[in-house]
Amino acid sequence: MGKKRKISEYIRQVADSHKVIVFTGARQTGKTTLAKDFFHGYTYISIEDPVMRKNYTQLSSTQWKNSFPRAILDEIQKEPVLVESIKAVYDQFPETHYVMTGSSQFLLLEKVRESLAGRCYIFELYPFTLPEMQTKSFEDAVPDSLFQKCLRNSSSKETIHKNISEILPSFLLDANYTSKSAAWDFYKKFGAYPALMDEKRTDEERYLWLKNYVSTYLERDIRDLASFRDLEPFVRLQQYLALQTGQTVNTSSIARQIGVSSKTVQRYITYFQISYQVITLQPWTKNENKRLVKSPKIHYLDNGILQTVLLKRGGITGAEFESLVIAEIYKQTKALNSDARFYYLRTLDGFEVDLLIETQEGYFAFEIKMAEHISKTDAGNLLKVGDFLDKPLLHSFLVSNDTNTQSFGENCTAINAAYLLG
Repeated sequence: MGKKRKISEYIRQVADSHKVIVFTGARQTGKTTLAKDFFHGYTYISIEDPVMRKNYTQLSSTQWKNSFPRAILDEIQKEPVLVESIKAVYDQFPETHYVMTGSSQFLLLEKVRESLAGRCYIFELYPFTLPEMQTKSFEDAVPDSLFQKCLRNSSSKETIHKNISEILPSFLLDANYTSKSAAWDFYKKFGAYPALMDEKRTDEERYLWLKNYVSTYLERDIRDLASFRDLEPFVRLQQYLALQTGQTVNTSSIARQIGVSSKTVQRYITYFQISYQVITLQPWTKNENKRLVKSPKIHYLDNGILQTVLLKRGGITGAEFESLVIAEIYKQTKALNSDARFYYLRTLDGFEVDLLIETQEGYFAFEIKMAEHISKTDAGNLLKVGDFLDKPLLHSFLVSNDTNTQSFGENCTAINAAYLLG
């Protein structure tokens, strides 16, 4: 059973105007499936086979044009020189069309940006969002979540307020409460990788898939990025970051913990970022009158992977809850092809807002609490954050497990996480 991708609407918009399209993202996020689904009639070429990929490198531009005028080149980072081949074909024969996929952001995108600047369009693919998880086929429409509706309308505060005014007083009253809750519960337990959505899989098979994914990530993906003689320090950092998800990063302290240099920690964290395993939230530092924390925060991008790294099954901590909410907001923002920027804010005297999303027009602010019951005191920082900012505060959200929706003034709404994001 297939799931529809929100980003599909943007692929349709650019497919005719760009002759080269690139899908990148973590392994097993559905890049190949999406490419095959969209680009019917294209020859599928796997670059995984080491024998065959050498043969493809020997094709001239004319031979590419005659034999493969429209093709999907899957896992092209395995042979980056083929990016140069596609550039040469494109420059000589603009009627050709190519789709490239790759699961290594660094190896693929660096080469693409060098060789195909201005010639291609790049889509980054992530694990499913909650609205995508609720679709039943490739033909289904993917509705906007309440968050996405607000983000789409960030240029109009009036429209944002209209969207907010339509939120029901309780998540329990929502017509899609059951499907949204089920998707949220699945997301908390297993994450959102496409392979896990197969209804024929048992829970034990899903846990095994996640275990194999983590092993393969270390054995294949990371070895694609770096020629490690010893993976053990990297594994220790992986486990350390999983334990510290949602926390600020002090590379010197981490270096002492895992027994490597601070520069090595910085390099390893970069590997986690460019292989789509973690999100690094930069600190918001635009108010020179406030003493602000300037260390970044790390959030794991998929809770199923995080739980697997920690060898956990079952409940999640407050920090893990914060990470899974922020990761979902991040994925949903990317699904809208938005260029919004993500920050967190913390002063040296302890004032903190978990997430700030900056758009051209202003900011959305989020405080995230795992509590089942919320009161106005929990929104104290959100009610003050507008005084810090250099642009208007468009709206703030207190996100929790409370099914009741509450308004704490014109600009602040307390809402259930699954209701806001489902």
